[in-house]
Amino acid sequence: MTILYTEDHEWLQIDGDVVTVGITDYAQSQLGDVVFVELPKVGRQLKKAEAAAVVESVKAASDVYAPISGEVLEVNKALSEEPALVNSDADGKAWFFKIKLADKSELDGLMDAAAYQTHTA
Repeated sequence: MTILYTEDHEWLQIDGDVVTVGITDYAQSQLGDVVFVELPKVGRQLKKAEAAAVVESVKAASDVYAPISGEVLEVNKALSEEPALVNSDADGKAWFFKIKLADKSELDGLMDAAAYQTHTA
C-alpha cells in the first residue's frame, strides 16, 4: 500500500483501485477539537478537488476535498458517532471515506511523506 498527501492536508492510502482518504495529523492539530463530521453519500461521484466532506471543530469548519475523482464506496460511520476520533487517530481509525480510483494519472503530483513533511515545516 502506498500513502500520499495533498497540499490541502488530506492523506490517501492506495490499495489497488481503492483509495482511503482522511485528514492528516497536522490538519487536525490546526483545527483543534473536532465536534462534527459530515461525510459524502455512498455512491456519490466525486471530481478531483471537489468538496467531499466537512469537518467542524470548536475553532472553524473546513472542507475535506476529494484528492482524486471516483465513486464513494464506503464512509466511516464511526466519525458520525465519535468525531473526536479525528483528534486521537487522524492517520488511522479516523479515515473519512473510500473512493474507487477512476484515473491513476490523478495521483501524479501528490506528495510522499518526506515531501509532505517539508510542505508543513
